[in-house]
Amino acid sequence: MPKVLARIALFLVLLFPGACAELSFLSQATKSVGNTVVPPTADPQLPELGASYKVGQPYQIKNIWYYPKEDFSYVEEGIASWYGPGFHGKHTANGAIFDENRVSAAHRTLPLPSMVRITNLENGRSLKVIVNDRGPFAHSRIIDVSRRAAQLLGFEVKGTALVRVEVLEAESRKLSAAVSGGPAFVQVSKPEPPPPEPAPTGAVAGETLSAPPGTADSPVQQAELPREDVPIERPEAEADIDTDLKVVPVTPDPAVYIQAGAFGEFYNADRARASLSYLGPIIVEEITRSSTPLFRVRLGPLKDDERLESLLVAVIEAGYTDAQIVVNRN
Repeated sequence: MPKVLARIALFLVLLFPGACAELSFLSQATKSVGNTVVPPTADPQLPELGASYKVGQPYQIKNIWYYPKEDFSYVEEGIASWYGPGFHGKHTANGAIFDENRVSAAHRTLPLPSMVRITNLENGRSLKVIVNDRGPFAHSRIIDVSRRAAQLLGFEVKGTALVRVEVLEAESRKLSAAVSGGPAFVQVSKPEPPPPEPAPTGAVAGETLSAPPGTADSPVQQAELPREDVPIERPEAEADIDTDLKVVPVTPDPAVYIQAGAFGEFYNADRARASLSYLGPIIVEEITRSSTPLFRVRLGPLKDDERLESLLVAVIEAGYTDAQIVVNRN
Protein backbone atom coordinates (compact mmCIF):
# COMPACT_ATOMS: atom_id res chain seq x y z
CA MET A 1 0.00 0.00 0.00
CA PRO A 2 2.78 2.58 0.75
CA LYS A 3 4.21 1.97 -2.74
CA VAL A 4 0.82 2.56 -4.33
CA LEU A 5 0.33 5.80 -2.38
CA ALA A 6 3.82 6.96 -3.30
CA ARG A 7 3.15 6.41 -6.98
CA ILE A 8 -0.11 8.30 -6.79
CA ALA A 9 1.58 11.20 -5.00
CA LEU A 10 4.37 11.34 -7.59
CA PHE A 11 1.82 11.30 -10.39
CA LEU A 12 -0.24 14.14 -8.91
CA VAL A 13 2.78 16.33 -8.13
CA LEU A 14 4.21 15.91 -11.60
CA LEU A 15 1.03 16.74 -13.41
CA PHE A 16 0.09 19.82 -11.31
CA PRO A 17 -3.43 20.45 -9.96
CA GLY A 18 -5.22 21.29 -13.21
CA ALA A 19 -3.90 18.21 -14.95
CA CYS A 20 -4.81 16.02 -11.98
CA ALA A 21 -8.47 16.80 -12.54
CA GLU A 22 -8.03 16.32 -16.24
CA LEU A 23 -6.28 12.98 -15.98
CA SER A 24 -8.85 11.56 -13.62
CA PHE A 25 -11.16 11.42 -16.63
CA LEU A 26 -8.63 10.30 -19.24
CA SER A 27 -8.99 6.67 -20.08
CA GLN A 28 -7.86 4.12 -22.57
CA ALA A 29 -8.59 2.25 -25.75
CA THR A 30 -8.13 -1.34 -26.85
CA LYS A 31 -7.18 -3.05 -30.06
CA SER A 32 -4.92 -6.07 -30.37
CA VAL A 33 -2.00 -6.27 -32.79
CA GLY A 34 -1.78 -9.82 -34.04
CA ASN A 35 -2.10 -12.24 -31.13
CA THR A 36 -0.27 -10.09 -28.60
CA VAL A 37 -1.31 -10.82 -25.02
CA VAL A 38 -1.22 -7.79 -22.73
CA PRO A 39 -0.78 -8.00 -18.95
CA PRO A 40 -3.43 -6.67 -16.55
CA THR A 41 -3.20 -3.08 -15.42
CA ALA A 42 -0.25 -2.78 -13.03
CA ASP A 43 -1.90 -0.36 -10.64
CA PRO A 44 -5.70 -0.31 -10.30
CA GLN A 45 -5.38 3.16 -8.74
CA LEU A 46 -4.10 4.53 -12.07
CA PRO A 47 -5.96 2.56 -14.74
CA GLU A 48 -5.77 5.26 -17.39
CA LEU A 49 -1.99 4.91 -17.69
CA GLY A 50 -1.81 1.16 -18.25
CA ALA A 51 0.70 -1.36 -16.95
CA SER A 52 3.91 0.02 -18.46
CA TYR A 53 5.57 2.59 -20.68
CA LYS A 54 5.81 1.07 -24.15
CA VAL A 55 7.34 2.17 -27.43
CA GLY A 56 7.35 -1.20 -29.18
CA GLN A 57 8.97 -2.85 -32.18
CA PRO A 58 8.10 -2.27 -35.86
CA TYR A 59 5.04 -4.22 -36.96
CA GLN A 60 3.10 -4.87 -40.14
CA ILE A 61 -0.65 -4.55 -40.72
CA LYS A 62 -2.23 -5.12 -44.14
CA ASN A 63 1.18 -5.08 -45.84
CA ILE A 64 2.11 -1.71 -44.33
CA TRP A 65 4.95 -1.38 -41.83
CA TYR A 66 4.67 0.93 -38.81
CA TYR A 67 7.66 2.09 -36.77
CA PRO A 68 6.86 3.19 -33.19
CA LYS A 69 9.22 5.77 -31.73
CA GLU A 70 9.48 8.72 -29.38
CA ASP A 71 8.81 11.85 -31.41
CA PHE A 72 8.11 14.91 -29.29
CA SER A 73 7.93 17.12 -32.39
CA TYR A 74 5.10 15.09 -33.91
CA VAL A 75 2.34 17.14 -35.56
CA GLU A 76 0.04 15.66 -38.19
CA GLU A 77 -3.22 16.54 -39.86
CA GLY A 78 -5.58 13.89 -41.08
CA ILE A 79 -8.78 11.99 -40.44
CA ALA A 80 -9.83 10.88 -36.96
CA SER A 81 -12.41 8.22 -36.20
CA TRP A 82 -13.86 6.81 -32.98
CA TYR A 83 -14.59 3.41 -31.49
CA GLY A 84 -16.39 2.10 -28.44
CA PRO A 85 -18.87 -0.73 -27.85
CA GLY A 86 -16.88 -3.58 -29.38
CA PHE A 87 -13.83 -2.81 -27.22
CA HIS A 88 -15.39 -1.60 -23.97
CA GLY A 89 -13.81 -3.31 -20.95
CA LYS A 90 -10.94 -4.89 -22.89
CA HIS A 91 -7.20 -4.38 -22.46
CA THR A 92 -5.25 -1.80 -24.44
CA ALA A 93 -1.80 -2.41 -25.93
CA ASN A 94 -0.08 -1.36 -22.68
CA GLY A 95 -2.46 -3.07 -20.26
CA ALA A 96 -5.04 -0.37 -19.49
CA ILE A 97 -8.77 -1.09 -19.46
CA PHE A 98 -10.76 0.69 -22.15
CA ASP A 99 -13.83 2.64 -21.09
CA GLU A 100 -15.71 4.15 -24.01
CA ASN A 101 -17.18 6.79 -21.68
CA ARG A 102 -13.77 8.21 -20.83
CA VAL A 103 -11.38 10.23 -22.97
CA SER A 104 -8.59 8.24 -24.65
CA ALA A 105 -7.05 7.53 -28.04
CA ALA A 106 -5.14 4.98 -30.09
CA HIS A 107 -2.19 5.84 -32.35
CA ARG A 108 -0.04 3.66 -34.55
CA THR A 109 3.44 4.84 -33.56
CA LEU A 110 3.46 7.16 -30.52
CA PRO A 111 4.73 5.79 -27.17
CA LEU A 112 2.14 4.49 -24.73
CA PRO A 113 1.13 6.47 -22.79
CA SER A 114 1.58 9.85 -24.47
CA MET A 115 -0.36 13.10 -24.17
CA VAL A 116 -1.59 14.76 -27.35
CA ARG A 117 -3.80 17.69 -28.20
CA ILE A 118 -6.44 16.91 -30.80
CA THR A 119 -8.08 19.84 -32.60
CA ASN A 120 -11.12 19.36 -34.79
CA LEU A 121 -10.32 21.57 -37.79
CA GLU A 122 -13.98 21.69 -38.74
CA ASN A 123 -15.34 23.32 -35.56
CA GLY A 124 -12.28 24.43 -33.57
CA ARG A 125 -12.89 22.13 -30.59
CA SER A 126 -9.59 21.13 -28.98
CA LEU A 127 -8.92 18.55 -26.27
CA LYS A 128 -5.99 16.95 -24.44
CA VAL A 129 -6.07 13.16 -24.69
CA ILE A 130 -3.94 10.30 -23.37
CA VAL A 131 -2.86 7.85 -26.06
CA ASN A 132 -2.58 4.35 -24.63
CA ASP A 133 -3.32 1.94 -27.47
CA ARG A 134 -2.37 0.99 -31.03
CA GLY A 135 -4.54 1.85 -34.02
CA PRO A 136 -6.37 2.82 -36.14
CA PHE A 137 -5.57 0.23 -38.80
CA ALA A 138 -7.74 1.78 -41.48
CA HIS A 139 -4.65 3.29 -43.09
CA SER A 140 -6.52 6.41 -44.23
CA ARG A 141 -6.86 7.61 -40.61
CA ILE A 142 -4.28 8.92 -38.18
CA ILE A 143 -5.95 8.52 -34.77
CA ASP A 144 -8.84 6.67 -33.15
CA VAL A 145 -10.54 8.23 -30.12
CA SER A 146 -13.03 6.90 -27.61
CA ARG A 147 -16.74 7.63 -27.93
CA ARG A 148 -16.50 10.25 -25.15
CA ALA A 149 -13.66 12.06 -26.90
CA ALA A 150 -15.64 12.06 -30.16
CA GLN A 151 -18.60 13.58 -28.32
CA LEU A 152 -16.48 16.36 -26.86
CA LEU A 153 -14.76 17.04 -30.19
CA GLY A 154 -18.13 17.12 -31.91
CA PHE A 155 -17.97 14.29 -34.46
CA GLU A 156 -19.68 11.32 -32.80
CA VAL A 157 -22.66 11.48 -35.18
CA LYS A 158 -20.60 12.13 -38.31
CA GLY A 159 -18.12 9.39 -37.39
CA THR A 160 -14.95 11.04 -38.68
CA ALA A 161 -13.40 14.50 -38.70
CA LEU A 162 -10.44 16.35 -40.12
CA VAL A 163 -8.13 16.98 -37.14
CA ARG A 164 -4.70 18.13 -36.12
CA VAL A 165 -2.81 15.92 -33.64
CA GLU A 166 0.23 17.28 -31.80
CA VAL A 167 2.31 15.72 -29.05
CA LEU A 168 2.62 17.64 -25.77
CA GLU A 169 6.21 16.93 -24.77
CA ALA A 170 6.20 17.99 -21.12
CA GLU A 171 3.00 16.11 -20.28
CA SER A 172 4.16 13.03 -22.21
CA ARG A 173 7.45 12.90 -20.31
CA LYS A 174 5.61 13.18 -17.00
CA LEU A 175 3.28 10.34 -17.95
CA SER A 176 6.28 8.21 -18.83
CA ALA A 177 7.86 8.96 -15.45
CA ALA A 178 4.64 8.21 -13.59
CA VAL A 179 4.32 4.78 -15.23
CA SER A 180 7.96 3.70 -15.27
CA GLY A 181 8.95 5.24 -11.94
CA GLY A 182 11.82 7.20 -13.50
CA PRO A 183 12.48 10.95 -13.44
CA ALA A 184 10.53 13.13 -15.85
CA PHE A 185 13.55 15.38 -16.42
CA VAL A 186 17.23 15.31 -15.54
CA GLN A 187 18.18 18.60 -13.99
CA VAL A 188 21.70 19.74 -13.23
CA SER A 189 21.84 21.76 -10.05
CA LYS A 190 23.83 24.98 -10.15
CA PRO A 191 25.50 26.59 -7.15
CA GLU A 192 23.44 29.45 -5.80
CA PRO A 193 25.08 32.90 -6.05
CA PRO A 194 26.11 34.57 -2.77
CA PRO A 195 23.45 36.83 -1.25
CA PRO A 196 23.82 40.54 -2.11
CA GLU A 197 25.29 42.95 0.38
CA PRO A 198 22.60 44.70 2.41
CA ALA A 199 21.86 48.28 1.40
CA PRO A 200 23.09 51.00 3.78
CA THR A 201 20.50 52.19 6.26
CA GLY A 202 19.99 55.47 8.05
CA ALA A 203 17.56 57.22 10.35
CA VAL A 204 14.45 58.62 8.69
CA ALA A 205 12.53 61.43 10.38
CA GLY A 206 8.99 62.44 9.53
CA GLU A 207 6.34 64.90 10.64
CA THR A 208 2.59 65.23 10.16
CA LEU A 209 1.58 68.14 7.92
CA SER A 210 -1.78 69.85 8.10
CA ALA A 211 -4.11 69.74 5.08
CA PRO A 212 -3.98 72.66 2.65
CA PRO A 213 -6.67 75.33 3.05
CA GLY A 214 -10.07 74.31 1.66
CA THR A 215 -9.50 70.56 2.02
CA ALA A 216 -10.48 68.00 4.63
CA ASP A 217 -8.78 64.86 5.82
CA SER A 218 -10.34 61.63 4.56
CA PRO A 219 -10.94 58.84 7.06
CA VAL A 220 -8.22 56.22 7.12
CA GLN A 221 -9.47 52.82 5.92
CA GLN A 222 -7.57 49.79 7.01
CA ALA A 223 -7.65 46.70 4.80
CA GLU A 224 -9.27 43.72 6.42
CA LEU A 225 -6.85 40.85 6.86
CA PRO A 226 -7.90 37.25 7.50
CA ARG A 227 -7.51 36.18 11.10
CA GLU A 228 -5.25 33.26 11.80
CA ASP A 229 -8.07 31.31 13.42
CA VAL A 230 -10.38 31.64 10.40
CA PRO A 231 -9.60 29.25 7.52
CA ILE A 232 -9.29 30.86 4.10
CA GLU A 233 -11.72 29.41 1.60
CA ARG A 234 -10.14 28.32 -1.66
CA PRO A 235 -12.01 27.28 -4.80
CA GLU A 236 -12.05 23.56 -5.36
CA ALA A 237 -10.25 22.24 -8.42
CA GLU A 238 -12.50 21.27 -11.29
CA ALA A 239 -12.84 17.51 -11.52
CA ASP A 240 -14.18 17.13 -15.05
CA ILE A 241 -12.18 16.62 -18.23
CA ASP A 242 -14.81 18.70 -20.05
CA THR A 243 -13.18 21.79 -18.53
CA ASP A 244 -10.13 21.14 -20.70
CA LEU A 245 -12.23 21.39 -23.86
CA LYS A 246 -11.32 24.57 -25.71
CA VAL A 247 -12.58 26.22 -28.85
CA VAL A 248 -9.79 27.70 -30.97
CA PRO A 249 -10.09 29.69 -34.21
CA VAL A 250 -9.87 27.58 -37.35
CA THR A 251 -9.89 28.56 -41.01
CA PRO A 252 -13.32 28.03 -42.55
CA ASP A 253 -13.24 25.88 -45.71
CA PRO A 254 -9.45 25.40 -45.66
CA ALA A 255 -7.56 24.27 -48.76
CA VAL A 256 -6.80 20.59 -48.25
CA TYR A 257 -4.26 18.54 -50.18
CA ILE A 258 -3.25 14.90 -50.29
CA GLN A 259 0.51 14.66 -50.49
CA ALA A 260 1.52 11.48 -52.30
CA GLY A 261 5.19 11.90 -51.44
CA ALA A 262 8.37 13.96 -51.82
CA PHE A 263 10.97 12.83 -54.34
CA GLY A 264 14.64 13.63 -54.84
CA GLU A 265 14.35 13.44 -58.62
CA PHE A 266 11.90 15.44 -60.70
CA TYR A 267 11.50 12.47 -63.05
CA ASN A 268 10.06 10.32 -60.24
CA ALA A 269 7.78 13.14 -59.09
CA ASP A 270 6.51 13.63 -62.61
CA ARG A 271 5.79 9.90 -62.94
CA ALA A 272 3.74 10.05 -59.72
CA ARG A 273 1.86 13.07 -61.03
CA ALA A 274 1.00 11.24 -64.26
CA SER A 275 -0.10 8.06 -62.48
CA LEU A 276 -2.46 9.95 -60.14
CA SER A 277 -3.80 12.56 -62.56
CA TYR A 278 -7.06 10.65 -63.04
CA LEU A 279 -8.00 11.47 -59.42
CA GLY A 280 -8.03 15.23 -59.90
CA PRO A 281 -5.71 18.23 -60.14
CA ILE A 282 -2.08 17.34 -59.36
CA ILE A 283 0.72 19.80 -58.61
CA VAL A 284 4.46 19.24 -58.34
CA GLU A 285 6.27 21.73 -56.10
CA GLU A 286 10.00 22.12 -55.62
CA ILE A 287 11.06 22.70 -52.01
CA THR A 288 14.53 23.26 -50.62
CA ARG A 289 15.28 22.18 -47.07
CA SER A 290 18.99 21.56 -47.62
CA SER A 291 21.41 21.73 -50.50
CA THR A 292 19.39 19.04 -52.30
CA PRO A 293 15.93 20.05 -53.55
CA LEU A 294 12.86 17.86 -53.16
CA PHE A 295 9.84 17.63 -55.42
CA ARG A 296 6.56 16.99 -53.62
CA VAL A 297 3.47 15.74 -55.37
CA ARG A 298 0.09 16.90 -54.10
CA LEU A 299 -3.49 16.21 -55.13
CA GLY A 300 -5.70 19.26 -54.69
CA PRO A 301 -6.82 21.68 -53.50
CA LEU A 302 -9.73 19.61 -52.22
CA LYS A 303 -12.74 20.20 -50.04
CA ASP A 304 -13.13 18.62 -46.63
CA ASP A 305 -16.04 16.38 -47.57
CA GLU A 306 -16.91 12.70 -47.78
CA ARG A 307 -14.65 12.24 -50.85
CA LEU A 308 -11.49 13.25 -49.00
CA GLU A 309 -10.94 9.91 -47.30
CA SER A 310 -11.80 7.88 -50.39
CA LEU A 311 -9.27 9.88 -52.42
CA LEU A 312 -6.61 9.29 -49.76
CA VAL A 313 -7.34 5.56 -49.87
CA ALA A 314 -6.99 5.60 -53.67
CA VAL A 315 -3.58 7.29 -53.44
CA ILE A 316 -2.39 4.80 -50.83
CA GLU A 317 -3.65 1.82 -52.83
CA ALA A 318 -1.82 3.20 -55.88
CA GLY A 319 1.40 2.42 -54.00
CA TYR A 320 2.06 5.71 -52.19
CA THR A 321 1.74 4.30 -48.67
CA ASP A 322 3.22 7.42 -47.03
CA ALA A 323 0.47 9.64 -48.44
CA GLN A 324 -1.00 12.08 -45.96
CA ILE A 325 -3.43 14.96 -45.70
CA VAL A 326 -2.01 18.49 -45.60
CA VAL A 327 -4.10 21.51 -44.62
CA ASN A 328 -3.20 24.95 -45.91
CA ARG A 329 -3.29 27.18 -42.81
CA ASN A 330 -3.04 30.46 -44.72
